[in-house]
Amino acid sequence: MRRRSEAVSAEASKGSSSGDAIDKSTNGGAEVYTNAYIGNPRRSSLVWLALFLIITYCCSAIYNYQFQNMPVPLTADQAGKRGFSEIEAFKHVKAMAEVGPHPVGSDALNLALQYVLEACQTIKKTAHWEVDVEVDLFHAKSGANRLDSGLFAGRSLVYSDLKHVVVRILPKYLSEAKEHSILVSSHIDTVFSTGGAGDCSSCIGVMLELARGVSQWAHGLKRGVIFLFNTGEEEGLSGAHSFITQHPWSNTVHMAIDLEAMGIGGKSSIFQAGPHPWAIENFAMVAKYPSGQIIVQDFFSSGALKSGTDFQVYKELGGLSGLDFAYVDNTAVYHTKNDKLELLKKGSLQHLGENMLAFLLHIGAASDFPEGNAKEAEGDTSNNNPIYFDILGTYMVVYRQQFANMLHTSVILQSLLIWTTSLFMGGIPAVASLALSCLSLLFMWIFSLGFSFLVAYILPLISSSPVPYVSSPWLVVGLFGAPAFLGALTGQHLGYLLLQKYLLNVHSKRRQLPPNIQADVVRLEAERWLYKAGSFQWLILLTLGNYFKIGSSYLALVWLISPAFAYGFFEATLAPARLPKPLKLVTLLIGLATPIVFSAGTFIRLADTIIGGMVRLDRNPGSTPEWLGNFVIAAFIAALLSLTLVYLLSYVHISGAKRAIILATLVLFSLSLAIVLSGVLPPFSEDTARAVNVVHVVDATGRPDEGLDFSMLFMRTFGKMLGKVECRLGEGASLGRESDRDFVYDYMNLPCGSPKPSQRFWSCDIVCLDVVVAETTVSRTSERQTTEVMMNYKIFKRMVLKRDAQKANDFGVLVFETMISNVKRKYTNDGECDIQTHMGKISQSNFKIDLFRLPKTSPDMKFNFMMKPLNYVYTYMSKPANKLKQKLPLLNRWCLPPEKRPSEVTLSYLEKLKQQI
Repeated sequence: MRRRSEAVSAEASKGSSSGDAIDKSTNGGAEVYTNAYIGNPRRSSLVWLALFLIITYCCSAIYNYQFQNMPVPLTADQAGKRGFSEIEAFKHVKAMAEVGPHPVGSDALNLALQYVLEACQTIKKTAHWEVDVEVDLFHAKSGANRLDSGLFAGRSLVYSDLKHVVVRILPKYLSEAKEHSILVSSHIDTVFSTGGAGDCSSCIGVMLELARGVSQWAHGLKRGVIFLFNTGEEEGLSGAHSFITQHPWSNTVHMAIDLEAMGIGGKSSIFQAGPHPWAIENFAMVAKYPSGQIIVQDFFSSGALKSGTDFQVYKELGGLSGLDFAYVDNTAVYHTKNDKLELLKKGSLQHLGENMLAFLLHIGAASDFPEGNAKEAEGDTSNNNPIYFDILGTYMVVYRQQFANMLHTSVILQSLLIWTTSLFMGGIPAVASLALSCLSLLFMWIFSLGFSFLVAYILPLISSSPVPYVSSPWLVVGLFGAPAFLGALTGQHLGYLLLQKYLLNVHSKRRQLPPNIQADVVRLEAERWLYKAGSFQWLILLTLGNYFKIGSSYLALVWLISPAFAYGFFEATLAPARLPKPLKLVTLLIGLATPIVFSAGTFIRLADTIIGGMVRLDRNPGSTPEWLGNFVIAAFIAALLSLTLVYLLSYVHISGAKRAIILATLVLFSLSLAIVLSGVLPPFSEDTARAVNVVHVVDATGRPDEGLDFSMLFMRTFGKMLGKVECRLGEGASLGRESDRDFVYDYMNLPCGSPKPSQRFWSCDIVCLDVVVAETTVSRTSERQTTEVMMNYKIFKRMVLKRDAQKANDFGVLVFETMISNVKRKYTNDGECDIQTHMGKISQSNFKIDLFRLPKTSPDMKFNFMMKPLNYVYTYMSKPANKLKQKLPLLNRWCLPPEKRPSEVTLSYLEKLKQQI
């Protein structure tokens, strides 16, 4: 008997060395082994290279097909009277862009308004005889907009003299149609630095062609369609606010559709929908080229993207449901001089126009149009929120949160049941193995983030720019993707070694297999635990997403079910005595096929959007470290790789290709770094430029002889001002910080504020400003102070007045002696109240502010409260001062002309500037 056992062991050893494994069964107490494959899988370097190339190619192909595959532009003859023609829409876009920058209060805006008005009058004349077309040039005299969230939260946005073109299209013989309208909206005005071919002349062109097409449909429409061409969106969404609060047609609107651009061209995708799902459900039914991802909506709603659209006003103030569309290609040109016609991709207007025309005609004739304001009771909206995503830009899936809760809960419970049963059958070793495999996931995240963060921190120290990849986004694959991949592989391998050590200890106590076979079994079992840990990771994310009702949790569902199904179909066995085999490559390919199709294009689009946003991400230059932008990119890529490569990496650890994979990754990283350091690909280009801001600050503390006026340049892109810039700007320009070059300020020494009593308005090419305390009253309950602000705008029509929140708990705004704003504790992050004004050409140049100090305010502040009605006033530089205008051409050719958004740092820095001057 002993000889027989030795013989079997020798045969087992021989089989193991030759690539055979052994299954064990018991027959009358005797151990019998049968041949089965155990040895290391034959995954050579060539196999892994082919696998990576296939996955990379598939991801790229999916992205191009989903987001870059554009429809063919149609001429007017090809589209017909009732169709949509990009060629005709482009004529409008070109005409609007050729006007040049047209912000609120500019002569150019009047020209743009006149063009749109004339185009609408032409549509009215050529409309079908059974269709009524009404054209209204609406003048909003004054108002104040206050938002509770988003980019403009904490500001009282005071506006005056805004003009909009409003067009209403109705079926002539259906009188009740005018009481149930659909609003389609976009804005004419631009920021100061751009002609706005993308933002938002492209949307205006599409709307004009849509209005022409809808005006030719005489039959089937049961409700009106209102096209709102508004102004004031760039100054705080005031155009939409003035329409909703003042225009008589606003009461008839039951659904709002907003068209926007946060880039130029490409596919216009839905990035906000709801809260009622009716609109997105009907859009998915009829859109020819549906495009929209709720993950983008979640990303936008989180505040990670500092922006706002008119849709926020329609939803929060008007209580309307609907859709918000946006162009997002070339995000780096958003609000810059590079938002130009040359970058508008062919087919972009056709894509949005065909989708919108089909959608408007469908819902305009629908019999189940929601009543009221298309928004259900507040208690029902959470379960009725729509979840939507498109598959390769050809089909859109839409379902409601209530169904998602049921589906996700069912999958979660079934997964937990399977895991519980498996752990119960496996006992303590199974529980410990799961814990160690989860530890490998933790290591993977830590090392992936750590390696990529290390590169992100070092990159600004060794390269010419902290963000050298902005003009060549694909460089991030090597700069951050390669370190993140190595980190993920290293972290998971550490977990694999710990898991292998534990399993070897468990199997050695059982003494059921020869040592050499036992080692193979342990390796294969550890590999399987790492694969299953990936499913467990996505199960955790699905559970959290379902609990917090996050719409993009559907991605966790896809990444959980498909790999788990492939594993169960190709790998699972009901024979408990059967020894593990190497994971099949078909399991990996089948398991990842569906998740890649569903998410690859969206992930690449998100990465591209974030990279483009680096041009203007630094909102407080000089106060944020240069590596911060890199950390944002590195964190996104590391998290993405840790989530999606968890299944793939589990195959690597017992493969003979580890060294080749690590070497290839290091080569990729080294090559990308060499390109950056050599300057072969510059960080910026003519179409992807730095953002330089210019702001003029006036001290408005009420001291006639100590007022301060200065202009400041600063970068919105991460990275300091070039040293040559300060030298070339000449005398009068100084560094804004002791040892930092993020600021260059120019002390203007111009009499623009705080005049002497004998002077009211005086000569100044910036703005004439007078802030005086007109009246102060004190009672038992409060202290009230009326502050009169007198302004001679000159070249300015917009400014922000800062008030310390500790000195005035509440404040109201009076324009034309009428209270239009009463703000209570709506403060910005720096603890100051903002009153932002933007005025039209004929607006009044003075208004009053009522300031209130409640009894809870410390009595010690009384003197300051009396003496400082406002802290500072800073103006948006629509035109630089004459002195500064001469110096702007000296900037690097890749720097942009001035933008309008000032930095909060300019105010906190004011006292130091006074001391230096």
